[in-house]
Amino acid sequence: MTITKESILDATNQGLDVFKHFVRGKWKVGKAFLNPFYRDTKASCFIYFDNKTRVYKIKDFGDATFGGDCFYFVGKIFNKDCSNSQDFREILQLINKEMYLDLVDKSDRLIQIKNELKPMVKFANELEPSIPVASVSSNFKQPITKPFSDAEYLYWKQYGITSETLYLFGVVSVQEFEGVNKEGNPYKFSATESEPIFGYPGKRYIKIYRPKSVCRFLYAGELVDGYVFGLEQLPTRGDILFITGGEKDVMSLAANGFHAICFNSETATIPKNIIRRLNFRFKHITILYDCDKTGIDSAVKHSQALKDCGVKCLVLPLAGTKEEKDVSDFFRLGYTRYKLMELFCEMLDKLYEETLSILKSCEIDFKNPPIKMEPLITINKVTVGSFGNLLCITGSEGSGKTNYLGGLISGVIRKEGDTIDTLGTEIKNNPEGRALIVYDTEQSEEQLYKNLKFILKRANLDKPPTWFKAFCLVGMSRKERMQVIFQSMDRFYYMYKGIHMVVIDGIADLISSVNDEEQSVELVEELFRLAGIYKTCIVSVLHLSPSGLKLRGHLGSEIQRKAAGILSIEKEDSTNSSVVKALKVRDGSPLDVPLIQFGWDKELNRHKYLGEKSKEDVEARKVNDLYIVAKDIFYIKSVLNYQELIKAVMDALYVKERMAKNYIKYMKEHDIIERTQGDSVEFRLSPKLF
Repeated sequence: MTITKESILDATNQGLDVFKHFVRGKWKVGKAFLNPFYRDTKASCFIYFDNKTRVYKIKDFGDATFGGDCFYFVGKIFNKDCSNSQDFREILQLINKEMYLDLVDKSDRLIQIKNELKPMVKFANELEPSIPVASVSSNFKQPITKPFSDAEYLYWKQYGITSETLYLFGVVSVQEFEGVNKEGNPYKFSATESEPIFGYPGKRYIKIYRPKSVCRFLYAGELVDGYVFGLEQLPTRGDILFITGGEKDVMSLAANGFHAICFNSETATIPKNIIRRLNFRFKHITILYDCDKTGIDSAVKHSQALKDCGVKCLVLPLAGTKEEKDVSDFFRLGYTRYKLMELFCEMLDKLYEETLSILKSCEIDFKNPPIKMEPLITINKVTVGSFGNLLCITGSEGSGKTNYLGGLISGVIRKEGDTIDTLGTEIKNNPEGRALIVYDTEQSEEQLYKNLKFILKRANLDKPPTWFKAFCLVGMSRKERMQVIFQSMDRFYYMYKGIHMVVIDGIADLISSVNDEEQSVELVEELFRLAGIYKTCIVSVLHLSPSGLKLRGHLGSEIQRKAAGILSIEKEDSTNSSVVKALKVRDGSPLDVPLIQFGWDKELNRHKYLGEKSKEDVEARKVNDLYIVAKDIFYIKSVLNYQELIKAVMDALYVKERMAKNYIKYMKEHDIIERTQGDSVEFRLSPKLF
């Protein structure tokens, strides 16, 4: 089968899989993201499904010239023109090869036949050249080529360049070459043993190289502005790409296992559009010019001009003389590819010096393991909150979150040795007198005062300890609240020689919107950082999403990723009590944490612990929660294979792969999901349970 546009689209979900393969970063169909072709600062690039053509396309509204289907996009990366039939065919082959689609092409079949019949069959381009290899042009005649002599092979060999490398880059040995110069005067060169001639043929031009002659280089034909030697030999993806000063350097690097290109000369302008495309394919683009003054000055100039593309500059430890100045000489002098890699790593060390110094302080020392953080809050011996981490308490309006928080706070401020009702949760008290800080952004000052009086009463205290600080921040702007919280935490940390626990009742009121991803990430990362610095537990309160299984918005998603524990408080109308269940614990499964309940006691005039829910209730809750999870998972796609289902459960419940597999097994056993008919292992929502 010949590779066609249609066969590619059929194999790649109408082109969507091509975009998923080539476009870096986290992006979603129909959502704006930063254009990967340049250092975009404003998200205005979209991948969307075009209903008219029935294929996926990309469009950058910040650049009117940037937009098209997956073939346009791949052509953009590899400098191919979709309107050119030859280029388009190469684009199809690139997609097939890069994505391992295993679509068979006629040319691939010819290569297969050739390999099977080798050495009986040879391709035409493998025969010894006896005809001109360059196109006819108005200012030069076709060069007469010949087989490479042993002396010529020895010349290239000193730089590590083999016959295979010469063949790969299309280099030919020239016997005679003649043409007409710009002034209209004819010229002719003939190769001799002492003055060999080599050619680098292009489509409509040829570059002549005479390494042992006074006139070493000659261009003839229509030399395009975008001359790039070695571009066609580059892989689809790679780590390092060197930009060198000449063709010999490119081949010398290639022979030693590196990727390289060169332009007309070291002083020639490097087109930024080509670098942007290559920047998409290679991690490090590094200029490696000659070590003489011209080469060093040009390298510095180009690296500064291409700084926004991340282009680096490496100078070899050579003398800079005629015999010792370029990377070809580097290998001729006996240096190996490992030495060049060592020099490259030294260059990275200098570039990343500050980062590596910071990273060194974060390196795990196996001889001196970090101090294990003590648990602060536990339920039935399972840690849900620890020093150096975040704990989130969530629930709907009126579920009892504030009352449960009061139980935790009273457990901290109680006198050492006192046994009080902390609503079924064990919490470490604070004999060292470190700061306990409460920030409330939702309740009025009067209501907060009333709640604090209940907390003191539960802790059997007449007045609060000096290290217990509570603040009503309702009257402040959101921006002021963040500043006040961060600065006061820092002050109290030094005032009381540490912070035992911080409570932020209404964390959503610290940012403009729970769906603002940037603000959410910034806030949670800062809280997580401070929890580690102050070695404290920061308890935040945030409402649940309507599904009842996830926290609200981007803020909730970020907290679910970072928090060591998440507890949900639910109101149970049948018993008029509140139930505490774990949505996440750092170690183990949240569904294995017992359900505890608390409710109002008229005689005590406060809430009290009512014990654990029965095993039947726990089992029913587990089945119900997993059914809700399964409904969400299969809402968009009704059938999933096993690996897709594992990933979906991991994302939904924030558990590891092993635990996700256990949940899938449990859902199958309780008829929440079922396997579809057929040979493939696929699952769907079961209609049996509900």
